[in-house]
Amino acid sequence: MPDADHLPEGEAKVRAVRSMFDAIAPRYDLVNRIMTFRLDVRWRRRAVTRLDLAAGATVLDLACGTGDLCRELTRAGHLPLGVDLSFGMLAAARTSAPLVHADVLRLPMPDASVDGATCGFALRNLVELGPFLAELSRVLRPGGRIALLEVAEPPNPVLRWGHAMYFGAVVPRLGGLLSDPAAYRYLPRSVAYLPDPKHMLAMLGAAGFADAARELLSGGVAQLLTGTRG
Repeated sequence: MPDADHLPEGEAKVRAVRSMFDAIAPRYDLVNRIMTFRLDVRWRRRAVTRLDLAAGATVLDLACGTGDLCRELTRAGHLPLGVDLSFGMLAAARTSAPLVHADVLRLPMPDASVDGATCGFALRNLVELGPFLAELSRVLRPGGRIALLEVAEPPNPVLRWGHAMYFGAVVPRLGGLLSDPAAYRYLPRSVAYLPDPKHMLAMLGAAGFADAARELLSGGVAQLLTGTRG
């Protein structure tokens, strides 16, 4: 379990994140629904819509957790394949999609083998973002699409203050009551791992997603990154 007052790096981060998600898996979906007032459901549906892929597309859901995005992809007529590092999350998954236990920085898929990829609120939990984007580019066919969800900071000062108070104080307390206290103290602090929006878009462009775009959701408390493999 990661130390809430210390942000680990490298292999220490891999071990810490895997242990944390193994521990919180049984009540992960419940806590998410309560903490986001079910907005997370709307955000995932938006991500799947913004993939803009024809029905029957093969789509990787990376860091798939309990399979929320896999279920949305199935509802949209796609063929999802979930990948996660946490055995606990995969064991708690509620999806009929095939699931693979693997590191998303080293995907066990051939080059240019899938039509799309999604990732829900896991970018900040990766050891390195650049290699992850390179893997996305490698496994996607030309013209393939990505839709990556992550937390964000509202641009409006009042909303930003309120969000900081909620995410930094209420979420850890609520998560501690319903699940593991250390995990939900750590998760708000993990936002520090994310690059700033301009740098993030530049990284996507460098990885082969020249049309990369960023969309703020629900006043800016979440963001959706999309792009097309060149």
